[in-house]
Amino acid sequence: MSGGRPRPIERSGCCKEESRHEEDRQGAEKEQSAAGQLRFPFHGLARQALWDTVVLSGFGFVQNELEAERTALCGEPYAHQEHRQAVRAGHVPSSLVLGGRRVEIRRPRARSINGHELRLPSWQAWSSHDPLDERAFEQMVLGVSTRRYARSLEPLPQEVEVRGISKSAVSERFVVGTQRRLAELMRRDLSGLKLVALLIDGVHFAEHVVLAAIGIDVDGAKHPLGLREGATENAAACKALLEDLIDRGLDPNRAILVVIDGAKALRRAVLDTFGERALIQRCQAHKKRNVTDSLPERMRASVRAAMNQAYATGDPRRARRLLENLAHKLETAHPGAAASLREGVEETLTVMGLHLSEALERVLSSTNLIENLFSRVREIARRVKRWHGGTMILRWTSAGVLEAERHFRKVAGYRALPRLAAALHARGVAIDRARGVDNRKQAA
Repeated sequence: MSGGRPRPIERSGCCKEESRHEEDRQGAEKEQSAAGQLRFPFHGLARQALWDTVVLSGFGFVQNELEAERTALCGEPYAHQEHRQAVRAGHVPSSLVLGGRRVEIRRPRARSINGHELRLPSWQAWSSHDPLDERAFEQMVLGVSTRRYARSLEPLPQEVEVRGISKSAVSERFVVGTQRRLAELMRRDLSGLKLVALLIDGVHFAEHVVLAAIGIDVDGAKHPLGLREGATENAAACKALLEDLIDRGLDPNRAILVVIDGAKALRRAVLDTFGERALIQRCQAHKKRNVTDSLPERMRASVRAAMNQAYATGDPRRARRLLENLAHKLETAHPGAAASLREGVEETLTVMGLHLSEALERVLSSTNLIENLFSRVREIARRVKRWHGGTMILRWTSAGVLEAERHFRKVAGYRALPRLAAALHARGVAIDRARGVDNRKQAA
């Protein structure tokens, strides 16, 4: 009817259902958002509160334990004791190590009736060892700078007073730690090692050279043997390093394979120390580098490839012939490179003539093992801007060497080392037999 009230438009059942689902979804999103806003800060606050509770509870335990020990010595406070042997002496500010820093604590004191300080057993045990030196050393080795040392530690409650986290304090502790490790490395007893190979190389740090010696035993294990600092790889520094190894137990009367970088001074020192018992292998990598450095840039790649081909033959005679042909080609236009190639070339093929496995031959034909070791040293010392003398260099070097030693594996091809040991033993027997004949002739 035209004069009646208009009838409301009814929604279909489908539209009502969609509207209800939309309202439910929006309501769920609001609940999740509110729950997330409440849960996130609560989780952080709970974690911090738990940590603070644990730390403060630990301080409470320390105080209670120390006070209980003082009570055992002195008796209950204000209690009358006829035969008292100790008296309370108040408190003194002290510190304990917690989480890589020192924290302040008021230590209870006790004295004998004669006035002598009495040590509380727990405090004596807790303070007898200082782990901060080790913590500072580990942080520095892992790349944390002295300036950021404090930030690397777990935060403590604000009411806890801390010290020992300044840049200078951390630096001093690192110095102490590296000095101790250097001394330990240089005092190692070598008498029990059955070494078949000795690798020696020099690495430059600013105006200094550090000579490093690494030994390989018959089982394939690698052993850092010693370090020596000098201005250059001169014969005196090389011989001093070898004499130090002998003083600590290295047997100079056993035949041994000595892998060197090719320096004449180092070769002379090895021969003066071991004589003909030393089977010398010159580093092939150094040889290639020395030759190519004497050539123009355009020829280096081809010459290096030719030398790689020669060293990959596995046949010392063929390798010698290929290297001699290469030197002959270079002789007219580049006599310096040809002379460098010919100098000591026989000693770059020593290991090849032992007929070891390909993997072991590759390891023992160069001093790359030491180069890889010093790459770890450079990684640890990458923050050092200036070297203040040879002692500092040796400290950092020993830290890097000992850190790398923790991850040492057996050398590649170690299963062929008994063959090398047998060849060295035969060489030693032949030398002794020849010397025995000479001695008999002299006696006659």
